[in-house]
Amino acid sequence: MIHLRLLAVLFFFTGIVNAQPSPFVKVADRKFMLEGKSYNFIGINYWYGGLLSNDMAGQERVKKELDFLKGKGISNLRIMAGAEGSGQINGVPRVEPALQPKPGVFKKELLNGLDFLLAEMSKRNMKAVIFLSNNWEWSGGFMQYLNWNGLMPDSVLKRKLTWDEMRDYTSLFYSCPNCIQQYEQQVKLLVNRVNSITKKRYKDDPAIMSWEIANEPRPMRPKATEAYKKFIYRSADLIRSLDRKHLITTGSEGEFGSENLEVFKEVHSYKNISYSTMHIWPKNWGWFKDTSIAENFDVVIKNTTDYIQRNAAAAAETGKPIVVEEFGLPRDSHSFLPASATSYRDRYFASIFELLLQHINSDGIIAGANFWTFSGTGRPSHKQLLWKKGDDLLGDPPVEEQGLNSVYDSDASTWEVISSYIKKTGGR
Repeated sequence: MIHLRLLAVLFFFTGIVNAQPSPFVKVADRKFMLEGKSYNFIGINYWYGGLLSNDMAGQERVKKELDFLKGKGISNLRIMAGAEGSGQINGVPRVEPALQPKPGVFKKELLNGLDFLLAEMSKRNMKAVIFLSNNWEWSGGFMQYLNWNGLMPDSVLKRKLTWDEMRDYTSLFYSCPNCIQQYEQQVKLLVNRVNSITKKRYKDDPAIMSWEIANEPRPMRPKATEAYKKFIYRSADLIRSLDRKHLITTGSEGEFGSENLEVFKEVHSYKNISYSTMHIWPKNWGWFKDTSIAENFDVVIKNTTDYIQRNAAAAAETGKPIVVEEFGLPRDSHSFLPASATSYRDRYFASIFELLLQHINSDGIIAGANFWTFSGTGRPSHKQLLWKKGDDLLGDPPVEEQGLNSVYDSDASTWEVISSYIKKTGGR
């Protein structure tokens, strides 16, 4: 009888513990859930936040920008874990300093900046999506791993590549065992990291919403598709073996980054992938040319809507939510000047937020949207188009014109659109 009573008490208290709302974002019934409620969001890309936080001036900027975002209702930030390698890449400087300057060698002190960012986000009830490497060269990423393992000579790595050359080389990453092992060293370092400020392991920190395998991983060539899928599955399994609490996703662009929607569905149906992502790039995908945003705006809206609907339909077949986590548009007339108008960008953002709102209101599959890109109080130097050391860090990576897709704290009309839809969607 005593044993039965003890067992009943144990079950009672276990039930209480299990019933407590979780501070970690979860997925249930095709939705994100947080503390027992649906979690929908309009967020930002703030990839450089951890780098910015590595000195006192940067920390002051971060605190000011997080306060600004909190005031606008932003609660979700997509950030970079760290860069690989150093020096010129694809004809331009890359992000620096590097977390992994040499294979297997880590400047762990640089993670103090990420510690600071996460600690400050936690104070403001914000959630981080952290991408663990990069398909693209601007932070080293997969091309740097290939270089370290003799598959991409220095002479090739440093010069400007053609699109076909970039595809040919980057596709080799997925069949390079040493490259993948070096990537996995970085993953293990990050997931097992103990925050120097909060003393929490990253794997136990509810300020993190999810781990992203990489920024925009894609096969690059059809022949690499099977190796690509194996890499995604292996990476998801590794992260899940280290961390049972956080969500895991790919960082995929969707159909354009998967060769086709069948690959997209297959990858995101995998047991250890929690949700899917899509990115949309009207300029990069040729939906308008240079200054012709106004002339081709109807095409941009139509193609964007079609792309979102196709990818959302594919995500629905996986039974998991999807986030539109990158989308951007230059300022009117393709200007890089912070004071120039943003009327077409504002309309573009509103069109995407409206689709998000429709899905939220109809129990749909799209659960969030992170625009590209937040540049906060930073401003381009105007001494040159591309970033150079000493310039303010902006959301536009070093390979792109500074100010190309930047949303500044001073872009009042854009923030009016963003804030209005945050209120409509009930984002938090």
